[in-house]
Amino acid sequence: MFSRFRPGMLRAAVASRNAQRQFSVSSAARSDAIFVHRDTPQNNASISFEFDAKNMQEAKKIMAKYPPQYKKAAMIPLLHLAQKQNGWTSISVMNYVAKLIEVPPMRVYEVATFYTMFNRNPVGKYFLQVCTTTPCQLCGSSKIVEAIENHLGIKVGETTSDKLFTLVEVECAGACINAPVISVNDDYFEDLTPEATVKLLDDLKAGKPVTRGPVSGRNNCEPLGQQTTLTTPPPGPGFMVRSDL
Repeated sequence: MFSRFRPGMLRAAVASRNAQRQFSVSSAARSDAIFVHRDTPQNNASISFEFDAKNMQEAKKIMAKYPPQYKKAAMIPLLHLAQKQNGWTSISVMNYVAKLIEVPPMRVYEVATFYTMFNRNPVGKYFLQVCTTTPCQLCGSSKIVEAIENHLGIKVGETTSDKLFTLVEVECAGACINAPVISVNDDYFEDLTPEATVKLLDDLKAGKPVTRGPVSGRNNCEPLGQQTTLTTPPPGPGFMVRSDL
């Protein structure tokens, strides 16, 4: 058989293999979040957590929205309520919610590690979430991040030494028309500039009252300056309709 093998056949085989369509894959995406729990002095199951009297009443209202056999449907709003009370979603918070809705703790772990709204590490008193998706990026969100980092002396993902501020980047905050935008805890601050951002941080640190919403003078998301559309009274009935109809 080998006596019949010719060099030309080898060249043809190599050419055929090279002519085949080649496939490639990108490298696996990595996350900066750790989804495996590791006990620490501030985050372990021996640290007790339970709703206070006020939040327990709120939890009962939440669970009452669902049939008794589907209490697990209340998992996300209960986790959110627990995080508001505790400041972050610890292992004790997750275990408590699991017990409350009568599901295995793993079911709660799965949800809490999937949604980025649940902070599984302690955060500062003011949780700064800067939107850096395309619309905000085009309107200068990178300068907002830079202004915060320079003013507070921290990088994205870090907390100030006084535990007042934690800075993170987030995907679309849903306020594109008022970009760039920062969410401070549950409040939005919009139409920001680096100067306005620094003033906001200083006011928060000093405990001064701050006004949420646009800092540009807009009330909501109306045009900045003079109206450019719908500037004439709307036409009445019959507009652009043939007279013989």
